[in-house]
Amino acid sequence: MRTMGLLGGMSWESTAVYYRLMNQGVAARRGGLHSAPLRLASVDFAEVAALQRAGAWQQAGELLGRTGAGLRAAGAQALLIATNTMHKVADTVVRESGLPLLHIGDATGQALRAAGVRRAGLLGTRFTMEDGFLARHLNEGYGIEVAVPPEPDRAEVHRIIFDELCRGVQHDSSRAAFARIIGALAESGCDAVILGCTEISLLVDPAAPGWPVPLFDTTALHAQAAVDWMLQEETA
Repeated sequence: MRTMGLLGGMSWESTAVYYRLMNQGVAARRGGLHSAPLRLASVDFAEVAALQRAGAWQQAGELLGRTGAGLRAAGAQALLIATNTMHKVADTVVRESGLPLLHIGDATGQALRAAGVRRAGLLGTRFTMEDGFLARHLNEGYGIEVAVPPEPDRAEVHRIIFDELCRGVQHDSSRAAFARIIGALAESGCDAVILGCTEISLLVDPAAPGWPVPLFDTTALHAQAAVDWMLQEETA
């Protein structure tokens, strides 16, 4: 198996989900006591979040890139950034780390295209919903039109992510807010909704019955792409 480097801690709540899903995926495919060959670096999210708020994206990208270079030195052969938001600086991370990146937008775009989705709603941090980097990746690479909620709903989604989910807090009222926002996106013409923050599936179960449109969990899709990559045979 090939060794994956996991840039985590943003937040550690969702990084724990990545770790579980990747190990479960390898065990399911290989059987027995097999588990995922990983190199994990968990950064201090408070430092990264402060750089996000300050708009210091170049500095944040260089921080993750240096961390990724450490994973390369420890034996990682590729990188996974365990957060949607920090894919905003994916190019910097690749350049600074010297490793190829399994992009969360590719895992998501491939699943959306395979399902025949043409227009998808996007939920995530304010940065992910408003800065356009993930929407462009999905549109240019996979032909997916991306829509986001109106500003008050974007603010509420962002608040729930940072004030609750990243801190291990889950409220029924927040679950209801997500259900309302997902319903509104469906009514606006979206034929799917992307859970475009790696913490959202801690609150919203994509497999639960009753959603008006299919929900695509970027965390699960990204972890599955990592399992596929780790189990590919290396070529000389």
